[in-house]
Amino acid sequence: MNAASREIPRPWRRLLRRAAIALAAVIVTSLLVVLLLRFVPPPTTAFVVAYRIATPGPTPVDRRWVPMAKIAPSLAIAVVAAEDQTFPAHHGFDLDSIGKAWDERSEGRRMRGASTISQQVAKNLFLWSGRSWARKGLEAWFTLLIELTWSKQRILEVYLNVAEFGPGVYGAEAAAQRYFGTPARALTQRQSALLAAVLPSPRKLRADRPSAYVAERARWIERQVGQLGGPAYLGAE
Repeated sequence: MNAASREIPRPWRRLLRRAAIALAAVIVTSLLVVLLLRFVPPPTTAFVVAYRIATPGPTPVDRRWVPMAKIAPSLAIAVVAAEDQTFPAHHGFDLDSIGKAWDERSEGRRMRGASTISQQVAKNLFLWSGRSWARKGLEAWFTLLIELTWSKQRILEVYLNVAEFGPGVYGAEAAAQRYFGTPARALTQRQSALLAAVLPSPRKLRADRPSAYVAERARWIERQVGQLGGPAYLGAE
């Protein structure tokens, strides 16, 4: 037994050993889960579970998983234009947006959203809403795992299937059917922009009956899509 071991009381050594084993188990388990979800559709998400718990009485949840091939390219580029224009290039985190958000917080202004699509996938699948440092740390961990093990196409496919587009309406297929009576593969450019426009607050904003704000935001998204080059912007992956 070396000197360093003798300096630590046995109960503390036992506690540290158990903590190390527990941490290793969490790391391995989270990695295995993320690897599995690279290939299979998520059976549910943390946000869906939270919605069911928070909503009293019968809680209708509309979720319909469809592969990327059955989602209109116009919706994929619309959500990227609206939520994360550097998505094809970054490695999970938009450092410029994070820096701007931090500056705004330091100046006492309301913080802008700086989450990438990869971060939103991590949050929706595994975490809870909120701004605690613990949640942010876990979000960063799962984002890193997702970026290391999934392709960009898989990240976007999962995002389009788990994003909330209205109260209890999750994913592109459910939203397209609910609000426009059409499958996700048949969404028009305008319909796609309207769906992307409600993502900041899907329980208050409506894609099928857009307010002036949603209509204007949808027009802005369409302009951004044009400036990015349309769906071809995502074709390099």
